[in-house]
Amino acid sequence: MSGTQEDLDAFAGGLGDALRRTGEGFAVEGRPLVDGGVTLGRRRQRRRRVSAVTGSVAALALVGFGASYATGALGGGPGYGVASGPRSQETVPAAMSSPGKGPQLSEQQVIATLEGLLPKGKVSERAGSGTADRGGPGARLVLDDGGGAAAIAVSVGTVDPGGMEAEQRLACPDKVYTPYDSCRTETLADGSRLTVLRGYEYPDKRVDTKWWSAYLVTSDGYAVDAGEWNAPAEKGAATTRPEPPLTGSQLKALVTSDAWRPVMSALGRATPEPPRQPPAPGQDGRAILKKLKALLPASAKVTAERGDDGFAYVVVNDGKGASMVQINAQSGMSDVEGELFGAGAEVLPDGTKVVTRQGPGEKGGEGVVMWTADTIRPNGLRVVVSAFNSGSQRTKATRETPALTLRQLKEIAASGEWAAAK
Repeated sequence: MSGTQEDLDAFAGGLGDALRRTGEGFAVEGRPLVDGGVTLGRRRQRRRRVSAVTGSVAALALVGFGASYATGALGGGPGYGVASGPRSQETVPAAMSSPGKGPQLSEQQVIATLEGLLPKGKVSERAGSGTADRGGPGARLVLDDGGGAAAIAVSVGTVDPGGMEAEQRLACPDKVYTPYDSCRTETLADGSRLTVLRGYEYPDKRVDTKWWSAYLVTSDGYAVDAGEWNAPAEKGAATTRPEPPLTGSQLKALVTSDAWRPVMSALGRATPEPPRQPPAPGQDGRAILKKLKALLPASAKVTAERGDDGFAYVVVNDGKGASMVQINAQSGMSDVEGELFGAGAEVLPDGTKVVTRQGPGEKGGEGVVMWTADTIRPNGLRVVVSAFNSGSQRTKATRETPALTLRQLKEIAASGEWAAAK
């Protein structure tokens, strides 16, 4: 890599921050991100993390999302989490089905490719990695086009164009979990697919830093991921301009440029992803959403909804303000029952254990509180229901308390309607 060791350390640290930021900012097809146990091959990780579980719906294990946005903890293939620059050296590229046919490019060449595609201006703080580097190729720099210094970064990698990883990265996030200004996905004439998003470094907008990104998946299995900020660093730097320097059209031109083809040629191809396994019986998101809506009190009028494997949410309004209610259902949780449901848990006649919790929200929304009913059945099925006094954890409270009481949440979580999810 080029630059001083201090620059490179900052570069790697910035990538880690970006992975975590991306994890905070997105949801898996509407799902909250994993803070607790992860199943289906990740049971040991769940055991390590379960001791920190506080009963949040987000703490219930949720799988999918290509393991990329989940706070950066689950890894991901090339092209992932790279909105702030190339992946860290701890991230292992996806397995290649064939070696690259083109010559390898140095970090200086990758940086020069990025710089050559940008508007004229003063460039500084260059850093990057080459095609032979374990972390994969990418570049980051600071551009001042006369309107203020701004960080810009690009990474190139491989991806199965028909796989879950590509689908989930290309999908615009759910605004209930991730506020943003605009997001557009399109299919280009050559079959490539592109998503351009204009959002924020922090979804709760606690600082003025904006993050705009473009993610391209080519039909032959490559990904180009670019990000830019209206500050010289993605975190910890004051904004220097109202918006990042490149427009949406310029971001599109950046990631679709043929200048990245030599980088792609040096990488080979990604191994196709295995087919996605269907959800376990009773854990289909549409079924969970339907049951949740049927169990809501009549006063809770649904204004927004979404369901995915093992998870669903609704935003309701009883005339006193928006309130989000979310639910997770997951089988096979008996091995952590003792850690999550201690001696203080209530035991119902059918053997279901119940704990309830009240506390602040988890995503920084001003004044947001979170009420939770957490249950586990003798067959290991865990159902967790949480309600908030806002339509989103990211936005400030819209009411004093959630629209559902703890008793109502408990009745929903302990309902016999979930018995089919075995």
